[in-house]
Amino acid sequence: MQLDLEAASHTPSSRPTVPRLHAATQPAAAQTAPWTRFVDYLRAESGYVALTVGLDVWAAFWSVLFAQWSITGNDSRGVYGWSWAFVPILVIILSTRSLYKRRLSHRFLDEFEPVETSIAVASLFLLALMTWWVIPQFPAGTVLPEYVRPSEMMLRVWLWAAFLVPLVRLARSMAQRYLRRKHNFGVPALIVGSGPVAHQLLTRMRQVPDYGLRPVGLLDDQRPVEAEMLEAPYLGTTDNLEVIARARGAEELIIAPSTIPDEQLAHTAQLAQNLGMRVRVVPRLMDAVGGGATVEHLGGIPLMVLCHTDPKGWQFTIKHVMDRTVAAVGLLMISPVFLTLMLLVRFSSPGPIFFGQDRIGRDGKVFQCLKFRSMRPVDPDATHFELKDGAAPGGVEGEDRRTRIGKIMRKTSLDELPQLLNVLRGDMSLVGPRPERPEFVELFEMQIRRYGDRHRVKAGMTGWAQVHGLRGQTSIADRAEFDNYYIENWNILLDVKILLLTVLAVLRSAED
Repeated sequence: MQLDLEAASHTPSSRPTVPRLHAATQPAAAQTAPWTRFVDYLRAESGYVALTVGLDVWAAFWSVLFAQWSITGNDSRGVYGWSWAFVPILVIILSTRSLYKRRLSHRFLDEFEPVETSIAVASLFLLALMTWWVIPQFPAGTVLPEYVRPSEMMLRVWLWAAFLVPLVRLARSMAQRYLRRKHNFGVPALIVGSGPVAHQLLTRMRQVPDYGLRPVGLLDDQRPVEAEMLEAPYLGTTDNLEVIARARGAEELIIAPSTIPDEQLAHTAQLAQNLGMRVRVVPRLMDAVGGGATVEHLGGIPLMVLCHTDPKGWQFTIKHVMDRTVAAVGLLMISPVFLTLMLLVRFSSPGPIFFGQDRIGRDGKVFQCLKFRSMRPVDPDATHFELKDGAAPGGVEGEDRRTRIGKIMRKTSLDELPQLLNVLRGDMSLVGPRPERPEFVELFEMQIRRYGDRHRVKAGMTGWAQVHGLRGQTSIADRAEFDNYYIENWNILLDVKILLLTVLAVLRSAED
């Protein structure tokens, strides 16, 4: 498709007529090889909803079939036939739970509970129908023949579906994640705006392909000063949205805060929706909008209701009690491993078993963060280590002094186990922002936006940033962003999710 996007980028912002695709441009697209169009269709994940529905139907079909194969008896009342109604009932219930909508960063753990609940509801609903319509009334004392009971059939369907449907969804999720990471699958997305938030969106899309968004360009009414340095090309003004969206195959539009008037942004959003694009808007008060925010309407005026998590409220008191309880039980269960590691560290090299380092915790208080010692004593003749700009301290800094057991412990995160003692003492939590050394905290608070907000809660053994790969010498600004998200969206289920993701991350690390 021949299209002069550079010329479109210089269109004045006086809202000229939106350009249309000329007929001359159509044959170029039509001449594209069918196989190439099919690959592009798959790469853009255009059939995501249809594929998901199809896989659920397939899993539900086999669940009913396996249940029928595993049961014997006289089916004179048509229980086998009724059981097939489970398939459409399940799909309808899943759709009412919004389990066929595309969401950003949607993990298998997020949908496991609603999927299992939907399966249970579908099974019980169909059992109620079958009990009402299928079971006849017999006179007292009638000897009944051996027949297929609806309750037995639906119990088996329920058990098979509770296993097969999540298993198939897990396989789909793993395949999708692999394709996004290795083959750049994802929905082509345009971003309106070229300021700091737009840059942040671009960076996050590039760093985390699991979101399933491929930025194909930026739109703004003013050409950015450093347009050539952007991670996505500047394509022109919002007046050229239709031409640019068709040329780039964009299916998503993300509107970031910019200098464009609100009326023009609203017009752009409506045009994108008319073109069949999904529109997402970054709220101007993005630091105050959490996952629990809702939208209400006062007449025709939308009002966003902001949720608030109080780190000093009763919810966090419950969290801290649970932390200490789990830490105590965990230490008791792993005591053989804990004692074995203590002996191995003791005989690996001269020095103490535990390594304590000052870290900053809740409300800026200093505490001793414990680890198993994994290094030999410092060589006084070693060269001084310089930390990279913008990176967080951590990992192996300078000369590699790790012992043999120390390398194994660091690779598997076993050196972190003594922090369970910190949790018992109340210095730390199981889940929370990772603590930093005092000498870096003051510097980061001056340089990194909202870095100090991390200290509203206790530091954690693991955290939302860590399960997203932000460990070692990674961007401290990214860590602060993820940590503050965790604090403002905290709940018990989020903690459980992070702990499960931590176990998976440790297992993957041990296999590498």
